[in-house]
Amino acid sequence: MLRLLITFAVLNALLLGLEIPRHAGLGSNWIALEALVLTGFFTLLPQGRWKGHLAGLAGGLLALLTLLALADALARLSLSRSVNLYLDYPLARSVYHLVAGSLSVPGAILVGTLLLLGLALLALLLRWLLAGLGRHRPAVPRTVAAIFILVGIGGTVSFHASATLPNLPRAITPGITLVLDQIRFGQTAHVERQAFQALLARDVEQPASVRLDGLAGVDVILGFIESYGVSALFDERYAPVVGARLDELDRRVSDAGLHMVSGTLNAPIFGGQSWLAHASLLSGLRIRNQMHYEFLLDTERETLVQDFRNTGHRTVAVMPAITLPWPQGRWFGYHEIFEAGDMGYAGPPFNWVTMPDQFTWWFFEDSVRSTDDRPVFAKLALISSHAPWVPILPILEDWTSIGDGAIFGQWDGEGEPPESLWRSHDRVREHFALSIAYALEVAGRYAAAFTDDRTLLILLGDHQPAQIITGLDPDPGVPVHVISGDPTLLEPFRERGFIPGAWPARENMATGMEQFREWLHEAYRKVPAQP
Repeated sequence: MLRLLITFAVLNALLLGLEIPRHAGLGSNWIALEALVLTGFFTLLPQGRWKGHLAGLAGGLLALLTLLALADALARLSLSRSVNLYLDYPLARSVYHLVAGSLSVPGAILVGTLLLLGLALLALLLRWLLAGLGRHRPAVPRTVAAIFILVGIGGTVSFHASATLPNLPRAITPGITLVLDQIRFGQTAHVERQAFQALLARDVEQPASVRLDGLAGVDVILGFIESYGVSALFDERYAPVVGARLDELDRRVSDAGLHMVSGTLNAPIFGGQSWLAHASLLSGLRIRNQMHYEFLLDTERETLVQDFRNTGHRTVAVMPAITLPWPQGRWFGYHEIFEAGDMGYAGPPFNWVTMPDQFTWWFFEDSVRSTDDRPVFAKLALISSHAPWVPILPILEDWTSIGDGAIFGQWDGEGEPPESLWRSHDRVREHFALSIAYALEVAGRYAAAFTDDRTLLILLGDHQPAQIITGLDPDPGVPVHVISGDPTLLEPFRERGFIPGAWPARENMATGMEQFREWLHEAYRKVPAQP
């Protein structure tokens, strides 16, 4: 009887624990109905080899459900949504590279090994508990086991089968619900997949060879600032630090004789997968997940990159975070793509950040923009404000002193290790604000030094950061700052609700990144006459 109660308590605690990601903590329920059924079933099951096999199978399945719950917790914390196995399995590789970049490759391997070892030990413990139930088969435990089964099955049926049946108070089916969620997510994703494919098929009628003649001869620079969302500006935890840098950006731009307007766009994602935001803005389609992204790459759809090629621009992508082969980049049609290994950086990496933003801006200006007389259309993926947000580097006053980046070696090993910093959520949030402030200050210094009346510099966030920063249900908005020496280039943005200065309006403009390309078409496009 004692073994029966202990086994039920362990299973109940484990299964209720599967609900922690859903409730961001312990929920209000007390009983996992599956724990009643499993405990009762294995108590009544006769001893034998098959009982051991079934116990092992049950232990393995419960360990897999635990792994699924951990993945769900990670997705909710980092992407502000539930995990969807139908869509998210390709992200396992990205998670590994993020951990490896933050903790080192041996650290990532150690974390993975410990996780698998822990799950294996959990499966073995559950097998031992379940297989040992009912060994002596006295009458009282058998009666209790029968009651457990009846209550568990009856409660499960009433919980799932009909809204007319009364539910047991404080009783749920965490494991079954977790599996049903994945089935539902998969079905929804399949329907969405078909709808997106139909959208792409209809989209073949879009005009080809669009030219943005209103921007002919103008350098157009998109600077995506990692994890820069409206929370950085309007959340009281970050506003004092980030707001001061935003005010400084305003002063620098004004003192340089430049003009600036600011607004917001809604990113298609939260917390990560920056490439989906980039693809949405360039393509004019809302790319919400990896499936959309891969379908997009199977089309011949033109993007802003082709629009600027048609206008006579040299098109460039500067991607300091790309350290592995990136064949997808060729689909966009850039003249040149500069990945981490192409940028000649001689300084140290700083945890996940391969090189600081100031080097990225300088490389672009010194080794890309100034080497060709053609106007440039460039996308820069800036990464100093990427987690783990440590260390925060000082900013060099003299841009020419940056050279190949070896000068940053003086800060190699500086700052607190991520594994120490991340023990305190408050200190993580503090460093997040400091990293955004650094990114904005560097961008502002670049704008003041290298922007003129033939430049349209667009600084924007790629997405809101993870829930540890934003809290639950974050706004999807990201700030957008448009800077130029020619105020007429900013008029189309004013007409769409952007306001003067570095601060966007607090109210969300409810405009998706996918509408940005259409904005430029409406303001600057000329479609060549067909022969």
